[in-house]
Amino acid sequence: MSVRIARTIAECRAELAALRAGRRVAFVPTMGALHEGHLSLVNLARTKADVVVVSVFVNPTQFAPGEDFERYPRDLERDARLVAERGAALVFAPDVEEMYPRPLLTRVTMHGITDDLEGARRPGHFEGVLTVVAKLFHIVEPEVAVFGQKDAQQAAAIRRMVVDLDFPVEIVVGATARDPDGLALSSRNAYLSADDRREALALRAALGRAERLAAEGVADAAPLLDAMRDELSRHPAIDVDYVALVERDSFRSVDRVTSPAVAAVAARVGRTRLIDNVVIEPHAR
Repeated sequence: MSVRIARTIAECRAELAALRAGRRVAFVPTMGALHEGHLSLVNLARTKADVVVVSVFVNPTQFAPGEDFERYPRDLERDARLVAERGAALVFAPDVEEMYPRPLLTRVTMHGITDDLEGARRPGHFEGVLTVVAKLFHIVEPEVAVFGQKDAQQAAAIRRMVVDLDFPVEIVVGATARDPDGLALSSRNAYLSADDRREALALRAALGRAERLAAEGVADAAPLLDAMRDELSRHPAIDVDYVALVERDSFRSVDRVTSPAVAAVAARVGRTRLIDNVVIEPHAR
């Protein structure tokens, strides 16, 4: 099975003109280095549309100085083969000069959802994400776009951008894919040493403690946060960035779980920064 690869915006639009022909298009934006998490989103996209388009673009504007833009793994041939096996029809893989041929004078900014957590720790990150996603939406013009729950704050921001700016696209969020031991799949997992990877399991363990307490009826945020911090404190090799409980759509901190909330953690394991989260539902009484 093969997939067409477009390297320019003009090629992408021309390919889509032929593929669309009145059919529904689903879009999965990625930065490549694909793993089963990405591929699960391609699978989900196939259930939502007739044609699936995947972008592979390591977007420099969402990396802060000192982050891993230069060493971020890249293997387009492998990525194209993997999405072809899952039924994608087109890969859009532009280079930086194609997406940003001139200095950007126009950017998409957001307040509220992106103020804290990843937004506070990675200045400019969400501006870069929202701007490139807006550009990609204009290029691909999908009816539906699929994102992953692991990047929950990103998904919330994109959902709001689509509403605020009237993009005619449905946003679908797929569940976080995990290895059998519970570690959330991430392209950056490739940076982890064997010891680091074992330590990284503490992130999922911390979230699991919050899930179990919530299932037992604990709704106050304080004990849920304390349980997560306690679990992480048992792993001194982990440098915790944040532990949070926030409302799923606004990403405002909550004192009590009365509607779906996101328990989120971020930590540095060795030289690698990892994030993970789970959705905490209100306890059914």
